[in-house]
Amino acid sequence: MSAGVLHVRGRILVGPEEVRDELWVVGGRVTYDRPTGAGAGNDVRTVRGWALPGLVDAHCHVGLDAHGAVDADVSEKQALTDRDTGTLLLRDAGSPSDTRWVDDREDLPRIIRAGRHIARTRRYIRNFAHEIEPGDLAAYVRQEARRGDGWVKLVGDWIDRATGDLAPCWPRWALDEAMAAAHAEGARVTAHVFGEESLADLVAAGIDCVEHATGLTAETVPLFAERGVAIVPTLVNIATFPSIAAGGEAKFPLYARHMRELHRTRYATVAAAHEAGIPVFVGTDAGGSLPHGLVAAEVAELVRAGLTPLAALSAASWSAREWLGRPGLAEGAPADLVVYPEDPRADVRVLADPHCVVLRGVALG
Repeated sequence: MSAGVLHVRGRILVGPEEVRDELWVVGGRVTYDRPTGAGAGNDVRTVRGWALPGLVDAHCHVGLDAHGAVDADVSEKQALTDRDTGTLLLRDAGSPSDTRWVDDREDLPRIIRAGRHIARTRRYIRNFAHEIEPGDLAAYVRQEARRGDGWVKLVGDWIDRATGDLAPCWPRWALDEAMAAAHAEGARVTAHVFGEESLADLVAAGIDCVEHATGLTAETVPLFAERGVAIVPTLVNIATFPSIAAGGEAKFPLYARHMRELHRTRYATVAAAHEAGIPVFVGTDAGGSLPHGLVAAEVAELVRAGLTPLAALSAASWSAREWLGRPGLAEGAPADLVVYPEDPRADVRVLADPHCVVLRGVALG
């Protein structure tokens, strides 16, 4: 549908506490006022069901696979997979590829970029990141803040071959400089962290978000809650920890045990964070070793971890969009929404099978 008016009837889930009976899409934007002259003519299409704002994947990687940067054709397929599952807003949490061309495509999701990962030398996945030493961290943060869309991505911990286990990548003074540099550029900072040891320094230095956050403890949960530091647990990725542990066990048995323990406690960790008031958002880590299109599975994982279905939905829609500074289904907002045949508040598994995806006012199904 490239022209005309779209009429969505049923239950419009504007927010966790606000539900309407219908909305209209006119000129690519949402309105709750019936358009003048709209009736039974061929210029109006009606879709019925339960409507949510376009879903959010707050941690994915367009332009990246397990080996590094990919070409535009693969990047396009990644973005289309997200789109077709109703994920219309992506926070790309680090990619070596230039995906700015996506912004010119009306048929692809919107991307909020964090530039390229910034890692310690030989302390991350090969071909993914800028690999630097602490003295250069602030300069690289400043560079990636200017390349991104308001976010910078650090690798906060990784396996240290000398100790055979996860260990922090950066000294506190380097983190202080890095956070100051990013915030001076108007950017927020997030960091990949699996383990426990780096979290207190990251929070004290002023981090805005932590990815995975499997190492949260009774000591660091209150720090995150007090500072309002968000987490994106990526539980569909944490599910791979046992296989990662098995692959590294012969050479790094301590690391393998640690990864298995982080996996064992994953749901309890997320539940404790949520109960403490830490903002939790949906992210899948798609584009590294995982395929795109997994937001529905991640929402279901958050429910398994103890979030209510409504809280888990919000982490992929209303609150996630507010956190990222993008509108939902407000009057006049761009019409990015998904319509489902059943109520996702009753069963989040409905998210896996959208009835109709509307992107920039165009109904795609």
